Amino acid sequence: MQRGVLILDFGSQVSQLIARRLRELGYYSELLPYNTPIEKIREKNPLGIILSGGPSSVYDEDAPKAEVRDLIQIAPLLGICYGMQLLAHVYGGMVEQSDKREYGLNTVEWRTPFKGVPSKQKVWMSHGDVVKVPPPGFEVLAFSESNHPAAMRAPRILAVQFHPEVSHTEAGIEILRHFCKELCHAEPNWSAEDVLDHTFRKIRAQVPDGERILCALSGGVDSTVVGKLLTQALGPERVVCVFVDNGLLRKNEYQEVIEIYRTLGLNVDGVNARKLFLGRLKGVIDPEEKRKIIGHTFIDVFKDEIKKHKGITFLAQGTLYPDVIESISPRGASVTIKSHHNVGGLPKDLKLKLIEPLRELFKDEVRVLGEELKIPKAMLWRHPFPGPGLAIRVIGEASEEALDVLREVDAIFVEELRRADLYVHIWQAFVVLLPVRTVGVQGDGRTYERTVALRAVTSTDGMTADWFAFPTEFLRQVSNRITNEVRSVNRVVYDITSKPPGTIEWE
Repeated sequence: MQRGVLILDFGSQVSQLIARRLRELGYYSELLPYNTPIEKIREKNPLGIILSGGPSSVYDEDAPKAEVRDLIQIAPLLGICYGMQLLAHVYGGMVEQSDKREYGLNTVEWRTPFKGVPSKQKVWMSHGDVVKVPPPGFEVLAFSESNHPAAMRAPRILAVQFHPEVSHTEAGIEILRHFCKELCHAEPNWSAEDVLDHTFRKIRAQVPDGERILCALSGGVDSTVVGKLLTQALGPERVVCVFVDNGLLRKNEYQEVIEIYRTLGLNVDGVNARKLFLGRLKGVIDPEEKRKIIGHTFIDVFKDEIKKHKGITFLAQGTLYPDVIESISPRGASVTIKSHHNVGGLPKDLKLKLIEPLRELFKDEVRVLGEELKIPKAMLWRHPFPGPGLAIRVIGEASEEALDVLREVDAIFVEELRRADLYVHIWQAFVVLLPVRTVGVQGDGRTYERTVALRAVTSTDGMTADWFAFPTEFLRQVSNRITNEVRSVNRVVYDITSKPPGTIEWE
């Protein structure tokens, strides 16, 4: 069994980022619930244990707790945010609610910084409680702007009040490296090849000989990698891929993508279900209802496809961890942000088992796997596209007329991004069709037409994101093309909201 670092999840929205950063450093890691039995943790024989952040106070009646004094006997501990407060509380320190809550960017000043960490470090914080008095035997290493302990240590223990795992924290990865190298004495031995081999073994162990898989393809990076992974692990005769034209794809996407799938050696069936999806979405405005209708309709389409193929016992999906953490609380007490059509299990009447090989990975990790599988970069580096498609980029009813307008505008935006060589520098870019009409002047006449919002963000994992600062001339060029070429649009705006406080998609 591979030894590595265990992360106990106390409900932070970014707990999986800790595992992501450790993998980036080359250390095998696993994320487990905070209440995992101590016997199971002993069996795994970890090199180190990390206590994640979380939304609770250590004084809450239902606050998540762990047997910290038993854990320290197994391996060195790193407490992050709530994890630091829990350590302080258990070992006799004083934790209290501060009158100066610390959210967002902050600066901590180190007395003795670790290698690679500046003495004045910009960090990302998200907490109300603070460690007022450190426990006996703990040394305070750094203080926040509010003069609260921001880092402390004791034998086999390190704790920080900020989040070293998020990209906003300067040299945060060096904190994690210090813990793994100096406290855990771990050696980096986890690579993309290891992840691929590990995933192959999991797939083959999960799918018994003779059983077949229906793989739902969306045209995006994630499901493409899943289709190729499964096909390479089990063979094309055991993996039936289905690509559905649901009427919610981008311009010319169905024809272009299905040809790519065939060149990848996938056993793929194309299904035209445009009328079915658009019919069920008629008159629907609420975004959650849209997502649920689309999810249920996909299931109905798959039911029909299953009847055409014998021996199918599994349904595969390209679910990623950001989908999971925004939809449900898989380990700790994280808050639901929005539901995803492909998260939450399958209906019982489908009588299939679910396989999600990428469920614990982030987009950039999936792309690395795709490169190992020899998937063309043009496919791997496409911007993320939501499972519900353009339905959640039309604010209001996703009518065929509205979708056609959005397709044309989106095509112009992406074409200009590629022409300006900006597409590869952006995590995700798209257009939102707003339920707003405004007065305009076009051709010496008054118009009363639609408004669209452009959205473009930079990110590394989709958990946090910032808006992309376009050159003014680029925005002018895009706006001119849209209002000149798409007759139904006379106003273009640009979204300058980061995540948080917003999400990347509008719905």
